[in-house]
Amino acid sequence: MLKKVLTSAILLALFGLIGATLVAITYEVTAEQIATNHREALLKRLNVLIPPDRYDNDMVSDTIRITDPELAPRRYPVTVYRARRMGRPEAAVFLVIAPDGYNGAITLLVAVNQDGTLAGVRVVSHRETPGLGDAIDEQRSDWIHGFTGRSLNNPDEKGWAVKRDGGVFDQFTGATITPRAVVKTVYKTLKYFSLHRKELFVRDSTPVEIKHE
Repeated sequence: MLKKVLTSAILLALFGLIGATLVAITYEVTAEQIATNHREALLKRLNVLIPPDRYDNDMVSDTIRITDPELAPRRYPVTVYRARRMGRPEAAVFLVIAPDGYNGAITLLVAVNQDGTLAGVRVVSHRETPGLGDAIDEQRSDWIHGFTGRSLNNPDEKGWAVKRDGGVFDQFTGATITPRAVVKTVYKTLKYFSLHRKELFVRDSTPVEIKHE
């Protein structure tokens, strides 16, 4: 009886070892391709906002990370992708989170030109209610395109709100919280860019992190 138990235990251990080895080998073989696919998907998103003819650096690698209580509430880190042409700053694309969507956090790409105007905004992910809050997604409506060309002065501070709050941005029927969260976060991003423009484009050979207490 003891011999059978030991034999079963050894077999189970061998099967476990073989399984773990196969998983490790599979990961090693596919990790590079997964990373490549992720990079290509990210670059495709960035190029929608900042066309390739506007920059000549590796924007995916030319990044900084920001921890700031105003821009990144709840300690969400913000990644900034920097576009340069012939060494000169062209634009910054912020991967930022609006924490106060109706159904939770909304992840956005907010692209700001060097002159402080918005090159565009896109939603990366959200959990908003289908048919209501999901109108922030460009596949559902063109609402998100209304940010392109805007700046801190267009509209003024009061105008950076949904119409129900006295601003210029449309809300959705039955869903005001979602667009309000997006407008608020885009405005905060523009303000941060205006205050830290030079700091954002400081050259560095490796990704750096900017922390604000």
